[in-house]
This record gives sequence, C-alpha cells and structure tokens, in this order.
Amino acid sequence: MVFGAVALAAVLLAPRLVPGAAGGDEKPGALRESDESSGPALVRAAGTKAAVVHVAGAVRRPGVYRMKAGARVRDAVRRAGGAGTGADLDAINLAARVADGQQVVVPARGSRAGAPGAAQVSLGSATAEELDTLDGVGPVMAEKIVEWRSTKGGIGSVDELDQIPGIGPKKLEALRGQLVP
Repeated sequence: MVFGAVALAAVLLAPRLVPGAAGGDEKPGALRESDESSGPALVRAAGTKAAVVHVAGAVRRPGVYRMKAGARVRDAVRRAGGAGTGADLDAINLAARVADGQQVVVPARGSRAGAPGAAQVSLGSATAEELDTLDGVGPVMAEKIVEWRSTKGGIGSVDELDQIPGIGPKKLEALRGQLVP
C-alpha cells in the first residue's frame, strides 16, 4: 500500500521535478509559457533575452510586464489589456520593438499638445528637418536621431533617446515635452 502511494507520487511529481520528464521538448532551465490573460508573466526559453516594459497611460491595466524577445509596442499594449477608452494609438509607433527598461506611454486623444501653443513632433515618423525645428536639436542631432531610429527599427518611447550619444538627462527632459513616440 505504501509502495503504491510512493509510486503514484513519483509519477505525478516527475514532470515538475525533472525537466523533459513530461515527454515534451522542454530544455533544462526553460521557463514555462503562460497565457497572456494571466498578467505579466515571463514567457521565454533559457538563453533568450526578454524585456521588462512599463506600460502606462490610456491602457486598461497599466503596469510592468515581461515581454518575449522581439516583442513590439503593439504586444505590450495588448498585455496591458489593450487600449483604453479615448486612447490615441496613432500617436505611438505600434510596430517598434520594445527594449528592456522601456516605458510605453499610450496618450489619450487630445493630449498631444506639450507646452501651450506648441505642437509635439512624432519621434517615430519625423524627418530630420522636422526634428531640427525642436529646441535643443540642431541638424547634426536630428540626423543622429533619424539614423538611430532606422538602425533600431523604430522608437517606442521618448526615453530611448538617452541611448544616442549627445543626449543626456537634461536634453532628454527638454525634448520630452516636444515629442511623442
């Protein structure tokens, strides 16, 4: 009787204790996949780099989420429950890849205006000439931004500009009110 109970326990617990015992092709050290409705769970295999992203603004469930390697801003918005009522999804680049530590802000419609009387420029689609019109950005910096954006496959957040040589914390703060992702 005791032997039968021990054998049953071993059969039931083996898939949890021994990677690959369930007959799947799971690698040792791999994290199991969870569905998107379970919240901010990490879905990745060992050796793949995931991104931790803060999704804020006009979304249903703002928060910090772990995203699969190669995820897009669109995926991060979905993980946060999708766009909320009044979200302006045209103001952000949904196709941009997310980066670890990035904040994705989904603005509400009508919130694009920065300083009084100043229209914001879309960082994801602005030309070098449009970027050159911003305070603190000259033609050289405008070209660096466009080149960096092209190399990275887009920009999902204004915060990513701090990765460009010549843009430090002060310049980033000055640009924040003039730009939308």
